[in-house]
Amino acid sequence: MDFQELADVAEKWCSSTPFELIAAEETERRMDFYADPGVSFYVLCPDNGCGDSFHVWSESEDCLPFLQLAQDYISSCGKKTLHEVLEKVFKSFRPLLGLPDADDDAFEEYSADVEEEEPEADHPQMGVTLLRKSMMEEKRSLHCLCTF
Repeated sequence: MDFQELADVAEKWCSSTPFELIAAEETERRMDFYADPGVSFYVLCPDNGCGDSFHVWSESEDCLPFLQLAQDYISSCGKKTLHEVLEKVFKSFRPLLGLPDADDDAFEEYSADVEEEEPEADHPQMGVTLLRKSMMEEKRSLHCLCTF
C-alpha cells in the first residue's frame, strides 16, 4: 500500500481514538502518534511487496512495556493491516489512557451466561464450571473492596 494511503488510514483511525498523528515521514515510512497524558508510539510501515510486517515502538520508557501485546500480535502468523495494528496498540494503551479494558465487558457477558448454566453431576466439565463460578464470586468481592 502506498504510504499516503497508510497515512490516510492512520488519520481516519485517529478520528475515533484519543491519538493524533503528529508526524508522517514517507522516506522512513514512519508515523508518530501522541495522546494525553504523554502516551506516544510510532509505527514503521513495510515497503510494498517486501513481505515485512509493521513494527511498533515507543521512545518513552513508561509506554514501552504496554506495547508488548501489540508486538506479539504483529509477530504472530499472518499479514496484518495498519488498522488492525493500530487497534491492538490502542487496546494495549487503554490503562495508560485511563480507559477501561475493552475485554472487561465481553468477559462479564460471557461469564454471566456461564453462571446461569447448571452442570449435570456427571458432566466432565463440572469442576471447571464450579471453579469459574468461584473465581467470579471472588472477583466481585475484590471489586467491591476496591475504591477508585
